[in-house]
Amino acid sequence: MTDTKTYLRQLAQTRKDLEAFDPEAWNAFSALVQTTSKDGALPAKVKEIIMVALGVADHCQFCIAIHTKRAIEAGATRQEIMEGAMMAIAMGGGPSMAFMRYVIDACNEFGAE
Repeated sequence: MTDTKTYLRQLAQTRKDLEAFDPEAWNAFSALVQTTSKDGALPAKVKEIIMVALGVADHCQFCIAIHTKRAIEAGATRQEIMEGAMMAIAMGGGPSMAFMRYVIDACNEFGAE
């Protein structure tokens, strides 16, 4: 089992470090993420599930952790998260399948129903 909450703490520290290093660049990136993540033609919940799948496809434990947590907060169920994340396996094969471990652990740690 992975410690998903550790990834979130590390990601939060990285955000602080990057913001201190280059606030303008950080603010531009942050604004992009906030703008593209909000409700639109697709609800925020669906967008977070897509981000989980992208994290699996890109093999990014940090992305999987934060977006699984956000998907759950947006009302996504374990079934929705797992089905969405498994789409990455169709595109990424075995390596993406292996990264599903992080999705399963994040669902467990963050209490996905």
